[in-house]
Amino acid sequence: MDILKVRDAQDVEQAVREAIASEQPLEIIGHGSKRMIGQPVATNAVLDLSALNAVTSYEPNELILTVQAGAPMADVLSLIDSKNQQFSFEPMNTSQLLGTPDIGTIGGMISAGLAGPRRIQAGGARDHLLGVHAVSGFGDSYKAGGRVVKNVTGYDVCKLLAGAWGTLSVMTEVTLKVMPRAESERTLVLRGLDDIAANKAMTAALGSPFDVSGAVHLPGSALRTTQGALGEIASPDQSVTLIRLEGITASASQRAVSLSTTLKSFGVAEILEDAQSAALWAGVRDVTPFAASGPRAMWPVWRIVTPPASGGALGQAIAKGSQGEVIYDWGGGLIWAALPPSADAQAAQLRKLVNAAGGHATLIRAPEDVRRAVDVFHPQPKGIAALGERVRHSFDPKTILNRGRMSRGLGT
Repeated sequence: MDILKVRDAQDVEQAVREAIASEQPLEIIGHGSKRMIGQPVATNAVLDLSALNAVTSYEPNELILTVQAGAPMADVLSLIDSKNQQFSFEPMNTSQLLGTPDIGTIGGMISAGLAGPRRIQAGGARDHLLGVHAVSGFGDSYKAGGRVVKNVTGYDVCKLLAGAWGTLSVMTEVTLKVMPRAESERTLVLRGLDDIAANKAMTAALGSPFDVSGAVHLPGSALRTTQGALGEIASPDQSVTLIRLEGITASASQRAVSLSTTLKSFGVAEILEDAQSAALWAGVRDVTPFAASGPRAMWPVWRIVTPPASGGALGQAIAKGSQGEVIYDWGGGLIWAALPPSADAQAAQLRKLVNAAGGHATLIRAPEDVRRAVDVFHPQPKGIAALGERVRHSFDPKTILNRGRMSRGLGT
């Protein structure tokens, strides 16, 4: 395999132009922590951005961070944490789910666009991406967006790159909005609810005036062998529903008590504080009940986005039909499903249920032979697929960048 290690944005531009000239597609990586997600890329040439790892500018008072795309996530998170700040969209760390080293990069975070439990309140990665420097599939460098929230020049281009899995451009530098970290947090714990009742409880909490920043339901079967903070609060075969509130200490405490009263028809809520609460939500964010080190290591894992009102019924149907396990995040709007292994990861049956509910499903973890056999990303209606292909073609007409990553047809 040919590995091209670039030193700066000019190297990236040159590498892409040479790839175009030789008609050699490039796989774009930082440290490769998410290479197991998506269709297998149709190339043996890798563009390695790991040397683009500098923090270009950080202005804590302005809540703005500019960093090169290959910068390690762990280092950037440590930097902003030292200033008591955070990425509000709570980016997922996929290392435990995929069984890979914790070596994710900023570019990978934006390309994947996998937001955590606070997505329901703070939005996703694209909502916090202010500006970007990148190289298109034409081999041209360009800049989109800016360094202030109100700057809208090229802002939609930033949104396109977030979640595009490197198929539109090679990002070399990004500017992100950061936010102050909450002084305190409280988590309400409700036990023993079935999926439908939990869906109603989460909906009630999210519709309340108490500014909920997380709502998740974990059936007892999904918690049975879970390690870490989520395993510590588990009871044998008893489900757990978690509701999070954040803010200054006095406010978080008062809102937790008031919300407990609002939800009393669903049971008596325990209240967990600060460090214990934070550990629980890190486990939710990273889907640790389905970790690659656990008993479900060989099970394919699906990420399903659905209308929250349909979440409980859809999750029950998936679990019953597949004999798998599910977890509900985003108040029921996001379902994680781990299913017993099969040649197609039970894609046909699962997508039939998901389509009926008006959702879409992405296969996040599966062996390479399974990912070659099925559509990892949810097939789109013909009109939307055609529009998406027109957008991709306007950035990368020769399909040089991450060819086949998002579409099985392009991988041949």
